[in-house]
Amino acid sequence: MSRSLFRLTGLLVPLALSGCATHEVDYRGEGDGFVGAGAAVHAVVETPSVGEPGQDAADDPVIWAGTGPVTVMGTTTPGLVVGTDKKAGLYAYGLDGAILQFLPEGLLNNVDAVEGLSVDGRPQLLLGASDRTPGRTGVSLYLFDPAGTGQNGIRPWGAIATDVVEPYGFCFARLGTEVHAILVGHEGEVRQFVVTADARGRPVSREVRRFEIGSISEGCAADPATDTLYLAEENVGVWRYGLGAASGDARTLVQPIAPGILVADAEGLTTITDGEARYLIGSSQGDSTFPVWRIDGAAPAWVGRFVVRDGTIDGVTGTDGLAAWSGAIGPFPHGLVVVQDDVNDVGNQNFKYIDWRDIKTALAID
Repeated sequence: MSRSLFRLTGLLVPLALSGCATHEVDYRGEGDGFVGAGAAVHAVVETPSVGEPGQDAADDPVIWAGTGPVTVMGTTTPGLVVGTDKKAGLYAYGLDGAILQFLPEGLLNNVDAVEGLSVDGRPQLLLGASDRTPGRTGVSLYLFDPAGTGQNGIRPWGAIATDVVEPYGFCFARLGTEVHAILVGHEGEVRQFVVTADARGRPVSREVRRFEIGSISEGCAADPATDTLYLAEENVGVWRYGLGAASGDARTLVQPIAPGILVADAEGLTTITDGEARYLIGSSQGDSTFPVWRIDGAAPAWVGRFVVRDGTIDGVTGTDGLAAWSGAIGPFPHGLVVVQDDVNDVGNQNFKYIDWRDIKTALAID
């Protein structure tokens, strides 16, 4: 999102920037650094700074773990966190926050991962990232071989071409045997694709749905268990759509922008499963809080909000993207949430890890 803003009647509005949408309105809620009310938790791990000093670089993470430890570029780890540097490429981190790999892949904004795709007869972890690099705008695709050894790492696989001018949000979904890739454009354009591998191990994509959200949008989270797609329209709120292509553009507003609940910008979205319960977590960027809804009922039910306060590791403000992992992953026996931190206390922006147990305790989730 743009950081060049001026204040007008209590709202923050962007200055015109070349290459950006001409009708973007970026309210930023209460403004940079303001932290609203919410149950307090603390980060327990953080990554090194992302990007050069002063850059708005770190944006969106994804978390993944297999059935056992994996090897990434010679380092064995029980799981991965992959995060975008939207000025330069893709980082892979261990669960201790250490950098395992960097791919200088250009202007990657949002990233997600999905299992269930085989290439050349081997099961692969598929990663995708919205790509704004001039000349290759669309979705860049990457593979990671969980059974690989030695210098095995994330490797480029190919791309999904699109007519979206500025790719922004992105998420995957598994629908039966199909892998769906969902791209959200800066102006709210949505393109949904089915991704497969051909006989030669190359990616093949087929567009199955397109629709318009209405204005600047980014956050994207799929919940295949309820055939639901959640999208964040930054200055409007969080929408619930059907996940299947046949559902078209029918939608329900889960939560409008509202003080004390969801303050513009509405940014990243992620889901987490805890036993039989499933939750949607968002980023209320305007007041640096994280609203939570329970989503396994007939309609999303409000749970509460949490904030990441200063502790051994500094607190979190202005989060763009976030991700969650359901269940045990390394030293996190109940799950893990990773968020981007816009203002890091030392160096530039980075990603911070929060134990799901701490969020459950803070919000009195059984």
